[in-house]
Amino acid sequence: MSQPLAIFDTHTHLNVDNFYDRVPEELELAAEMGVTQMNIVGFDTETISRSLALSKTYPNLYSTIGWHPTEAGSYSDAVEAELVSHLQDDKVIALGEIGLDYHWMEDPKEVQEKVFRRQIQLSKDFDLPFVVHTRDALEDTYAIIKSEGVGPRGGIMHSFSGSLADAHRFVELGMSISFSGVVTFKKALDVQEAATYLPLDKILVETDAPYLAPVPKRGRENHPAYARYVVDKIAELRGLSVQEVAQATRNNALKLFRLDV
Repeated sequence: MSQPLAIFDTHTHLNVDNFYDRVPEELELAAEMGVTQMNIVGFDTETISRSLALSKTYPNLYSTIGWHPTEAGSYSDAVEAELVSHLQDDKVIALGEIGLDYHWMEDPKEVQEKVFRRQIQLSKDFDLPFVVHTRDALEDTYAIIKSEGVGPRGGIMHSFSGSLADAHRFVELGMSISFSGVVTFKKALDVQEAATYLPLDKILVETDAPYLAPVPKRGRENHPAYARYVVDKIAELRGLSVQEVAQATRNNALKLFRLDV
């Protein structure tokens, strides 16, 4: 009899309005598809509060908290004090999502960079991995991470959308690469190549739900359960079983987040 799947969705947003009133249903659907653990990422005051509440309510949910680059202009001493007050909570496993977003460009590059650098330092101060959001800003993101240095706990390139060469450069800095539904998109050949050839011990899976729904659900609301489709695609690309990819990526997450196996 085959072993049941145990997939770790390392980046999802059960704390946004789409899901917050129906979390039990989402968890049930996820369990049916083999998704047994989730990292709930908070990125502003409300979603951070909700992430913490969820992780304290459900044993298989964890929190990552940080200040998103599209919110960089509102980062303040008070915001930082609020983050710091929670970074030692038992269920907080990483700091993020942080980084640069030149697509929406809500704040000037200099402001985003300052907040990004500050939070990388915070992650080191609190001995946590950091989770990076980068959009239309890959080179600057790389330069900042290289300049600041990755702490011993490492970090995650969330919803990776670069090439294999890009992925290798980030891995060399000490980062892990997390693949979302983008890896299932027909034209995402660079991302698929990265998922095929990167060392398996550097790979994580995520949904970024409710965003970036994978094929065959593309264009609809994404759900944490759909991490299964990401695992399926990576297994297909690498010529491995779904069980092998699920187990490897979960083990990678447990090790990175220092959770008991």
